[in-house]
Amino acid sequence: MPGFRLTASVTLTYLGVIILAPLAALLWKAAGLGPAELWRGITSERALASYRLTFGCALAATAFNAVAGSLFAWILARYSFPGRRLLDGLMDLPFALPTAVAGITLSAIFAPTGWAGQYLEPLGWKVAYAPAGIAVAMAFTSLPFVVRSLQPVIEELDGAEEEAAFTLGASHGQIFARVLAPSLQPALVSGCAMAFVRALCEYGAVIFIAGNLPFKTEVTTLLTNIRLEEFDYPAAAALAVVLLASSFATLFLVNSLQFERRRRESRG
Repeated sequence: MPGFRLTASVTLTYLGVIILAPLAALLWKAAGLGPAELWRGITSERALASYRLTFGCALAATAFNAVAGSLFAWILARYSFPGRRLLDGLMDLPFALPTAVAGITLSAIFAPTGWAGQYLEPLGWKVAYAPAGIAVAMAFTSLPFVVRSLQPVIEELDGAEEEAAFTLGASHGQIFARVLAPSLQPALVSGCAMAFVRALCEYGAVIFIAGNLPFKTEVTTLLTNIRLEEFDYPAAAALAVVLLASSFATLFLVNSLQFERRRRESRG
């Protein structure tokens, strides 16, 4: 392939400077604590409380996006209607919008005096400055991963298989479960994994709506920033390593499962 050495050199250099060097610096800082101090830093009561909140809200946001993202992707891929292009463009808004702006906007909407909060608060549904608000912010910023993973797959589905199943007497539910779901599952799992990782490490959109109360609404990314402001760099690096390891483990597990699935299909 012409230019392979040049392009490979540029790619590896970029990878090393932008990704590998910061990761190495992070691990080096964390290693400066020593095994005992590192373990105490990542297993303190405040850190454990932030893990429970962060992982719980990220899972809730991912579950919501699995449903909502699938519906959005299906509508955009299968139907033509006025405003479709606008809706399609809005799906990428969380990518283009600064996360801090998203957090401020969501806080204004769901605050006790906000557009939606003023109606939800009397019903006992507290969103802003509560775990629910954190899940909402995470869902907003990670929704495009599910939509953009599923949409091209849905567009490429062969409608002949659905028509054949319908002709043979299959119901809509059976067609979805036996014809569509197996084709959509890899893309859905991949999109949900990326959405979960994004939600897990979200910061800007969360801090404005969370309330940031230790042991209640303090996410791990915020606690990491607090340790940085206290000039406790090794402790901050230790917390960051937890999120980094969780993100890599999630993506590695999903990719491994999909690789194994493709290998079984090729053998079959």
